[in-house]
Amino acid sequence: MITTEFDELIAERMRVEHRTLATRWFERLLVILPVDARDVFPTKNLLDHVPALILEISDYLREPEDDAIAANTAILGKARELGALRHEQRASLHQVLREYQILGGVLVAFVLEEMERLNVTPPPRESALLIARLQQAVNVLSQATVEAFITLYTDTITRQTERLEEFTRMAAHEWRQPLGALQFGIPLLRRTDLDQERARRTWDAVERNVAHLVDLTHKLEAVARLHGSRDTPLVQNVCLATVANEAARQLRDMSDARGVKVVIAESLPNITVDVGRLELTLVNLLSNAIKYSDPQKTVRRVDVTGGVDGQAWCRVEVRDNGVGIPQHALASVFHRFTRAHADREDLVGVAGIGLGLAIVDDSVRAMGGRIEVHSLEGEGTTFVLYLPRHRQSPEAT
Repeated sequence: MITTEFDELIAERMRVEHRTLATRWFERLLVILPVDARDVFPTKNLLDHVPALILEISDYLREPEDDAIAANTAILGKARELGALRHEQRASLHQVLREYQILGGVLVAFVLEEMERLNVTPPPRESALLIARLQQAVNVLSQATVEAFITLYTDTITRQTERLEEFTRMAAHEWRQPLGALQFGIPLLRRTDLDQERARRTWDAVERNVAHLVDLTHKLEAVARLHGSRDTPLVQNVCLATVANEAARQLRDMSDARGVKVVIAESLPNITVDVGRLELTLVNLLSNAIKYSDPQKTVRRVDVTGGVDGQAWCRVEVRDNGVGIPQHALASVFHRFTRAHADREDLVGVAGIGLGLAIVDDSVRAMGGRIEVHSLEGEGTTFVLYLPRHRQSPEAT
């Protein structure tokens, strides 16, 4: 059989079999993408994108007007969404390009199968033009996907560079003062004519600055770890009370020294969560509450309570009766290097670099949750965490 309407015939067959072709393409994708099969297209909307792309290609074969696909903003939007998805899944540019090479291969193989199945022998020129249009359509869609992917990738690199520069500037700035104090104090302690009182004060200053450097190093390490692109969390089912009690145990010397009682509710629910980030969050919140306890109050306490918020969420509250946060500072307490009481160190007797709550915010976001703060100056502060009850382990496939 010889036909001069080969493109119309193949376009119709492609329209009929578009979901079968999408399935073939999907099966081959599983070999090259760095995600589980369930995550290649994590939503029904995204899963429908590829059949829609194949339908658009079939329409282009039927009516091959110049730039027909390139002018279709809806279908190009779908291709760009695939680029954003692959960026989110940490695919490489090579994998994105291979994805469309595979799609082109699947469609060309389909054309050859249909020629054999239908016993169709089109003129060579018509066959060549059809394959060329097919590849052109795939290339246009590939370009849209790749452009979206590269734009997001470039933005990510830019943000990472900015964070690294900020991190370096901040580390140098924060380390400078305690290192300067040590640089001054150590030679002073070597002097044989130093009187006991001045030696004692110098040793106290050295100890304070060493402790400050250790605390600063731990905080910077936490910030770096939270933003590590290859961080693999330990997700497991735990009782919130167990993690909260462990956080309180780590801070017992601090709470005893300030006369603060930490009370953990026994009725806290179980949660499937990144335990390391949850513990880091609670340690920072409890530490903050203890630091900013009100020395004017006879009873100083921190309460950790919570419960289930619907079927999908847990709520955890860390409430203190400390000095509170000024209203003008509430909007920025989670920003790096922001301290709500920077001007009141003489009152509350604490020092810091404004990273604790930034670490909390990063940790909560990494756990898929959110955090709110409510405070009245002079009365106390409550931090409310909303965390998903079930988070799948990255090793569970």
